[in-house]
Amino acid sequence: MTTLKTLTASGRFWAYVGSTLGAIVSIAANIAHSYVPPDNATVHWAPQPGAVVGAVVWPVFLFIAVEILARVAWPHGWTWQLLRWAGITPVAFVAALVSYRHLSGLLAYYSEESLVSILGPLAVDGLMVMATGALIATSHTAPTPASMPTPAPAPSTTPDTIPDDTEPTPDVPAHLLNTARFSIVQHEQANGRPITADELAARMSIAPAVAGQLLTAIHGNHPGSARVNGHTPTLTGGAR
Repeated sequence: MTTLKTLTASGRFWAYVGSTLGAIVSIAANIAHSYVPPDNATVHWAPQPGAVVGAVVWPVFLFIAVEILARVAWPHGWTWQLLRWAGITPVAFVAALVSYRHLSGLLAYYSEESLVSILGPLAVDGLMVMATGALIATSHTAPTPASMPTPAPAPSTTPDTIPDDTEPTPDVPAHLLNTARFSIVQHEQANGRPITADELAARMSIAPAVAGQLLTAIHGNHPGSARVNGHTPTLTGGAR
């Protein structure tokens, strides 16, 4: 219902009606003209099948030519414009002229007066062409604000923003640093090699993740510098 109201309000509904009726009446009239007998026709005269089929061609050609001429987004340049107007316009003109003569001859055969026979076909094919133009005109509507693309939000530049290629810096409890330094020095003196996070965790009875944070804070051998209670420790003098 909403779509029908929208089409009616914009005039597109009547443009569809006019285009459809114009095409139907034009095709029917051209077919009817093929059944008009010539002056020297015999009693058993009948139109050739090709003449009946050919009568449909002219209004269809006219409709298609108008659609191509108006709807196609032709490129700029004089060669394209020459092809558009010099190529398609004669096709549309010839199709319209033949269809006009068929409709005019049919009205004359029905004994309509001369004025009707001359102007009547213009209303039929003219309605089809005008309705097609109305459909084209009403289809070129500007986009509503709701349909406009929403710009992507600008990236935040606040100091709290952490780039994707960095890791968040963990917090290390300050009261564990002295114990960790002592354990590290004691292990290195006893074994002659650096202590691992698992070994430090076993010595201090803490989680391996916390032990790794302590090693990072003391040795600084991790891409992200560990923080002690929210602050990066400054190690001076090494472990004692």
